Amino acid sequence: MSDDEPATTVVALSYAPVGGTRPADPVWPDTPAGYRRYEHTVGIGHGEADWRAACEAVLNWEVKRRSGFRVECGSGPDIRATAGNDYRITAAFGPIEIHEPARVVAVVDTLTRCGFAYGTLPGHPVSGEEAFIVHRSPNGAVSLTLRSLTRPAATPPWRFLFPLLLVAQRRYRRRYLRALAPRY
Repeated sequence: MSDDEPATTVVALSYAPVGGTRPADPVWPDTPAGYRRYEHTVGIGHGEADWRAACEAVLNWEVKRRSGFRVECGSGPDIRATAGNDYRITAAFGPIEIHEPARVVAVVDTLTRCGFAYGTLPGHPVSGEEAFIVHRSPNGAVSLTLRSLTRPAATPPWRFLFPLLLVAQRRYRRRYLRALAPRY
C-alpha cells in the first residue's frame, strides 16, 4: 500500500460467536448462551423455477427489501450477499431512519440450500445474527427458513430500547416469512 492510499479499518462484529445461525446446516442444534433464539420455516413454492427464483431473491436481500428495508453494500452497487462484505440496512418510519450496519458472515449455495447469515456491527440496534435460507426437499417443495440470535446491543440508546425492539422484530419476522410467498 502506498502512502496516498487510504488505510481500511475493519470494524469488529458486535457479538460472538460468529456463525451461530449455521445457514448451511439443515438442523440447528445449539444456541449460544445469552441469546434469544428464533427459527421458523414456511413453504414458498415447488419445482425448479420456484427454487431458482427463491435463490436469486434471497441472495439479493429480497426478504429484507420486500419487508420495507433499504439495503446498500459498502463495497459498491452490487448488493448480492457476499461473505465478508459490509451492508447498511435502513428502516424508515416516516421521516425517521434507523440504520443497521451489518456484515455477511456466511453464504451457502448448494443444490438444496441457498442463503446467508449476517451479523451486527457496532451501531446496530441489536446484537446478534440473522439468517435467511431457502431449501428444497427431495419432492421439490421449496421453503424459506428464518433463523436469528438476538440480545441487547451494548450501547445506549438501543440497550434501553430492547423491549420495544423485540416488538418491532416480531412484526418484521412476519413480513420476512411472507416476503418470498407466491404472488398470485
